[in-house]
Formats: sequence, structure tokens, C-alpha cells
Amino acid sequence: MKTPLALIVDDEPDILELLAITLGRMRVDTREATNLQQARELLSQNKFDMCLTDLRLPDGDGIELVKYVQASQPNLPVAVITAHGNMQTAIEAMKSGAFDFLSKPIELGVLRELVKNALSLPTPESEKPVTEFPPGAPQLIGSSSRMQALRQTIGKVARSQAPVHISGESGTGKELVAKLIHELGPRADAPFVPVNCGAIPSELMESEFFGHKKGSFTGAVADKPGLFQAADGGTLFLDEVADLPITMQVKLLRAIQERAVRPVGAEKEIPINVRIVSATHKDLAEQVQNGHFRQDLFYRINVISVVTPTLRERIDDIPDLANHILKKLADRHGMNVPGLTASAIAGLKKYAFPGNIRELENILERALTLADGDVIEVEDLLLPESSEPVIDAATLAAVTPGKRGDIPLDLYLEKIERDAIVEALEACRWNKTAAARKLGISFRAMRYKLQKLGLE
Repeated sequence: MKTPLALIVDDEPDILELLAITLGRMRVDTREATNLQQARELLSQNKFDMCLTDLRLPDGDGIELVKYVQASQPNLPVAVITAHGNMQTAIEAMKSGAFDFLSKPIELGVLRELVKNALSLPTPESEKPVTEFPPGAPQLIGSSSRMQALRQTIGKVARSQAPVHISGESGTGKELVAKLIHELGPRADAPFVPVNCGAIPSELMESEFFGHKKGSFTGAVADKPGLFQAADGGTLFLDEVADLPITMQVKLLRAIQERAVRPVGAEKEIPINVRIVSATHKDLAEQVQNGHFRQDLFYRINVISVVTPTLRERIDDIPDLANHILKKLADRHGMNVPGLTASAIAGLKKYAFPGNIRELENILERALTLADGDVIEVEDLLLPESSEPVIDAATLAAVTPGKRGDIPLDLYLEKIERDAIVEALEACRWNKTAAARKLGISFRAMRYKLQKLGLE
């Protein structure tokens, strides 16, 4: 078995020695560099399995190295070492593509866990983006451009330890995306713990999240670990995170930043090692503006954003989705898998699905009960007659500015926005910063729009 090789970049000899000794005891060989130039030379001469770099270097900073590796070796995990308490810099590094971060003074237990996670990452067959997941992993059904883009994003995000926020309408599969991010990453063998933040009574939240000690309050008859401890080593999925009360948001922020929790009634904090993935159907940025969600927590959990597309945005996937759901339902009930007539498929494609995939499942389960024989007709679907028509991809592609026709206004405007962004990107040779400047928007807004429109 090949001995792992790590690149360590720091201009402080004591830090270099500490890192080299610790990794050496983990049977990891190391090469050391004291500046960016040496690091680039070593990267060109060796095939590394991971990289650790300080942020402050004599000829630049660690974020420059992160960006360099992202451009040349995107599957090489790079962790940055930051000054204690400099969370904003750590977040900037992870947004640039860093795998994770360490704070000074370096805690050896945290360092060893980080190295273990980095070396546990599966080795891709190529540097190309992931578009299909291995057998055994939950599968995303559909071959539309939006789903291909989502698979690529998930494949990339899974290789990081950065906090992820998943946004999208109810019923679009946000928890499935969270599970995939967990199962395709280095924490796959550890727990995936989902929690609906809106379902926990406010008076029990602290105990549920952080645990409690026996006798700490009435009814606490024994020590109880919290959700953070249950997810230790794995992923904590905070669904409907926008529903957390402000008082709990403060405590959650501290737990995430300090990587430690204090059970109710305990005197000391307990170190925890979890990856945070959150989701909500609400506009979290709008919740921040309205004062319902803390801005500092928003920045901390929204390091990487993933958007789940609505069913209206991927109607070409409906036949495959419907057949997949019908097979699952038929297997559950011990029935033959029914077929869908052409009129039934056409009816599904014309329906707007405000409840998205969850609603599609409900409609098909009802139709399975109502249908005679092994064929589902459009009448069996009982689709609401008031649903607005959904325009297929071919029709939408033919839209030209000034000629909206019968196409809904939101889809018409999305098409115009997409065309304008693609035109700017092509004019700037796909330089996103230059394209954003040409469009008169910020780079952050540009990244959001690229992700939303499936253009990344």
C-alpha cells in the first residue's frame, strides 16, 4: 500500500516541525515549503495526497495557493491554518475551495482528525466533474441539464468539509442532497443525523442539540447526549434551519465556531467533530434582512450554497421520475409495475407541481389505487384543472426577447437572464469576474445566478 504524501507550507520552522512529526506518526510522508514559490515547485514535481498551508506566507497567502491548486489539481484537498478567532478568513478560504481549516494554536487531536478525513477521500478516476454516483449511493433521478449540474456540484462539495446550505422549494429533495454530500465524502462511515429545527419545542432545544447532565432540570433523570454528540465524526443536517429562534442561533453559532458544546448542567465544554449541512425552503438572506436570522450565523453555515431545482424547471425528467416512483410503490405493495399512457405523461408535464417531487409521489400513489389494471390513464391522476401550464425545454429555448407569447413571465425572464449571462461569459472567454463586471453585478451575485441557472 502506497504511503500517503503531504505538502506542508509554513514559514515558521516550529510549526513545520510540529506538523511533520505529527503526520509522520500517522505514517504520512511530508515535503516542506516555506513560501508559495517553493510550494508550486513541489506541486509540479510530486503527486501529493493532501496539503496543509499557513495563510500568511512571505510571498503571498495561503488562499492564493488554494486557488492555484483548484485550477491545476482540483481533487487535491488543501487545508489552511488560520490565526485563532479569524473565522472570516477561514470562511473565505473555504469559499475559494479549501477542504477545511485549522486554528492556531494547533490542537493535535483536531489536526489528526483533519488529516484522516482528507486521506479518506475517494480518489476520482479523473479530474473531470462527477456526473454519476457509485452503486449503493442514493441516486438522483433525471438527466436534464439542471440535474447534471446538481450532480457535479454535489460531487465537488462532498470532497470538502465546508458547511453547506441547501436551498429550494419544499419537496425538491433537499435531504436527499444532504445525504449524498455525506455519503460521497470522507465521513460516509460515520453517522448522518437529520433534525427538523422547526419540530423541536423551543424550551427543549438546548438539551436536544447539546445534551444534558442528570439533575440539570426537572425530568433529567440521567445524562443524555445531544444531537451534536450523536453526529460526532459525521454530519449534522439542520433541516428548516430558518425556524430556529434567535436565542438558539447564538448558541449554535458558538458551537460551530468553537467546535465544542456544553451540555445543560455541565461545567466543561465537550469537543465535537461534525460537518454542518443545513437547509430551508425560505430565503435565508431575506430572513437576515428582516432580522429573523443572525447574519453571522448565515455567513457561517452558508459557506457553500447548493440550490435544488423545482420540478417545473426539470419537466423533461418527469417520465423517468414517475417510472422510478411507480416501481418503488409497486414493490412496496407487491404489485406489477403499472405503465403510464402518453396522455398521462403529457398531463403530468403540463402540471405546475407546487409541491414538487413530494406531490408527484402523492399523485402517483393515489393513481395506483384508482387505476384499473396495469395502466394509469390521465383521468386516474386527478390533476387540479387550475394548474398553470409548464413550458417544455424546447419551447423555452425558442423564446426571443420581446415575444413572450403564452410562456409564464417568470420562465420568460429567467430565459432572458440566462441568455444575457451566457453572452457576457462568452464575450469574456468565461472569465466570471470580468463577466460580472460587464453585467454590472457583484461576483457573489454572479456565482449565485450561475448556480441557480445551472450554468456552473
